[in-house]
Amino acid sequence: MELGLYTFADVSPEPGPGAIGPHERLRNLIEEVELADQVGLDVFGLGEHHRPDYAASAPVVALAAAAERTKRIKLTSAVTVLSSDDPVRVFQQFATLDLLSGGRAEIMAGRGSFIESFPLFGYNLEDYDELFAEKLDLLLAIRDQVKVAWQGRLRAPINGRGVYPRPFQDKLPIWIAIGGTPQSAARAGALGLPLALAIIGGEPARFAPLFEIYREAARRAGTDPATLATSLNVHGFIAETAEQAADDFYAPQAEVMNRIGRERGWGPTSRAHFDHARGPGGALFVGNPEQVAEKIIAQHRIFGNDRFLLQMAIGTMPHAKIMKAIELYGTKVAPMVRKATAKAAPAAPAPVS
Repeated sequence: MELGLYTFADVSPEPGPGAIGPHERLRNLIEEVELADQVGLDVFGLGEHHRPDYAASAPVVALAAAAERTKRIKLTSAVTVLSSDDPVRVFQQFATLDLLSGGRAEIMAGRGSFIESFPLFGYNLEDYDELFAEKLDLLLAIRDQVKVAWQGRLRAPINGRGVYPRPFQDKLPIWIAIGGTPQSAARAGALGLPLALAIIGGEPARFAPLFEIYREAARRAGTDPATLATSLNVHGFIAETAEQAADDFYAPQAEVMNRIGRERGWGPTSRAHFDHARGPGGALFVGNPEQVAEKIIAQHRIFGNDRFLLQMAIGTMPHAKIMKAIELYGTKVAPMVRKATAKAAPAAPAPVS
């Protein structure tokens, strides 16, 4: 199973003492990706947002900077808000990242959990679903053929034009990211695309049927589900002790969730709710290395996922604490998880006498 991280590059919404601005946050981000690569993690994802509390409105630019400081880690969006972007530019940007990184780029495409990008780029929210379906169709057409002949309703057609540059990889990986909608899971399966499921609340086990919907849709479309990758994207944090991890993570994570909750009408969170969520059946992966590894392994038994991405840098957390958590993730958690989830190697043939 691949193990990695993702972040939205959180910054302080308001200036003031101790505030972290976009310059500082983006410089710290590059150091985090570099360390994740050094400690052997497999994937680093950067989300796209267009809000004052996040610095990552152009993830591919930051990922390109990280490509020059890393050697093996895969670099992905988490997610690209495809509905409000142009698939031609998305492909060109990630193909360029792929060339710079020597074949380590991926696109994680989604509809977006925030809506700021739609009016910003002149799109109508009434077309929310159709925009994503149409633009995903175009993105896949661009990936699969150099010269594109395509026509849709919400974008001007492309009549036999080439899209360049082409990526380093033969086929640029495109994942579909979902937040819990069965129709989205079925669409990814029908298209034969890898699926990333974000779980940030509730009991993770309740989301397992989405993977079954996904795999059944793939089977009906003629794709062997065993050939399709799946990922769990969750919140969590790692420290030397469970108490330290909880104390370090609670305040910034609660501040972010309550701020978003006020926008969406959620009730406020509490330390009691947080402590319950970091228990064995909850959605938070917070604890010491052994606890986090055990929980990752337990969820893998339920979901059979091929990838696990952890969002640790939520809110304006101290950079040193994030770096220590990344170190523990790569050097302590990852070896335990890989040992427990490794598939048995095929038996060596008997020597010929």
